[in-house]
Amino acid sequence: MSVIFQSVLSAAMSPLAFFGCLITSIILGAAIAVVYMLTSKKHSSGFVVTLAMVPAVVQIIIMMVNGNLGAGVAVAGAFSLVRFRSIPGTAKEIGAIFIALSTGLATGMGYITFSVIYTAIMLAVLFLYNKIGFGKAKEKKQLIITIPESLNYTDAFEDIFSKLTDEHELISVKTTNMGSLFKLTFEITLKKPQLEKKLIDALRTRNGNLEISCMKAFENSEIL
Repeated sequence: MSVIFQSVLSAAMSPLAFFGCLITSIILGAAIAVVYMLTSKKHSSGFVVTLAMVPAVVQIIIMMVNGNLGAGVAVAGAFSLVRFRSIPGTAKEIGAIFIALSTGLATGMGYITFSVIYTAIMLAVLFLYNKIGFGKAKEKKQLIITIPESLNYTDAFEDIFSKLTDEHELISVKTTNMGSLFKLTFEITLKKPQLEKKLIDALRTRNGNLEISCMKAFENSEIL
């Protein structure tokens, strides 16, 4: 059993060991990318391709510096790539990158079987958490209501919100149409997604059937 966690690399790296580690990294990287696509609603093709290549890239870096004092610097440099991505990543993207990096680190050190077991466990956990909705919060909506200037917006919709939403907060107030109308922006969390039409219908009767828009709220809480 202990042989599973032994390195296949010797002091002099053989072509067979090199290609064995490289192929393993490529396969595991592809597996990580596939699971990420299955568990993520939105993803770019560029990020998925990069994610699939990360284990092989990290493996080569680790192999080239294995046994030297520069190994620590190389590992730190590889992990710092996460910080300097041009576009801020979500928490899930960062998590996927760290799985890919640690997989490449394991194969780069020659622990092929260990890296396969580790990757399989981590991807299974990721897929399971996504399937059961672990940590998933109710979706927030941005609601924009146009009202006449004669309507006191302070508590005009309080009873409707209390009945149909779990949370509601007035974000901004803006005048429009030469000051004859107000545009109120709320951030709300519906009790149930199916209540959206019922909410809008109730608001229309209160604001004189003026314009109302409801859209997905911009979320920045997951940006790292």
